Amino acid sequence: MNVLVTGATGFVGNSLVPALVSAGHTVTAMTRDASSYDPPDGVSVTECDLLSPETLEDSFQSVDVAYYLVHSLQTGEAFARRDREAAQNFVRAASKAGIERVIYLGGLGETGGELSEHLRSRREVESILDSNEYELTTLRAAIIIGRGSTSFTMIRQLAERLPVMVTPKWVRTECQPIALQDAIAYLVGVLDVPETADETFEIGGPDVLTYQQMLNQTASHLGTDPLIIPVPVLSPALSVYWVDLVTTVPQSVAHPLIYGLKNSVVVTDDRIRDLVPITLTPFDQAIEDALSE
Repeated sequence: MNVLVTGATGFVGNSLVPALVSAGHTVTAMTRDASSYDPPDGVSVTECDLLSPETLEDSFQSVDVAYYLVHSLQTGEAFARRDREAAQNFVRAASKAGIERVIYLGGLGETGGELSEHLRSRREVESILDSNEYELTTLRAAIIIGRGSTSFTMIRQLAERLPVMVTPKWVRTECQPIALQDAIAYLVGVLDVPETADETFEIGGPDVLTYQQMLNQTASHLGTDPLIIPVPVLSPALSVYWVDLVTTVPQSVAHPLIYGLKNSVVVTDDRIRDLVPITLTPFDQAIEDALSE
């Protein structure tokens, strides 16, 4: 199958491209700067920018399936607008080329008006991608545990560097993280299961934890023992400041993620486990794998 991967140089894309090659697919990686990307053997590279529609004309030719892994969170306050424009340009180019199927990795979380700006943007992109005739498969995930994951980097650095954390009540919000290798297995696996076309699935690991539990278990692997003190009156707006001080995560990325911690991100529909059966990696093992990479 001829597969195009947008966001091929990102955290997920870097692992997805070789996995697709190993599964026997012909892969083209899309990147804004081909000179900075060293593709796996046999992978073609197309240089274009989803925010510049004129660069997309030839990139979608002869493509059967396209993965949409683009996210503009690191670009600052305008990330939602940029994500909206990128998705709209993608839809136009994919439609013109007659692509049969699109696979999108979106955000897990409750629906409704209480979503953070970050999760609202993820859902808006999902809606835009679903506005065409190709078959869209959406996989919604919470935190993906692996080296290079921004969310995991924030958790690791907090657990490693802060002996005492006075946190808002979000520290007790539940989350269902998934190991990178499991997310990749789902992304590749849906290609071979026709029943997953035109469907939305939630993916998560076997463990549901609070952010406090994730911090504590990560600290245990790092050999630290932070004291975490939840304070009901402390707001996320205050907690972003000590995240800025302690971690290397850029503010443009960290702030939307912190505000999103108010939303529970737990799988409520696990149909994907019957359609794409894989052995899920426990959280402790996922942490160990990520730290050893």
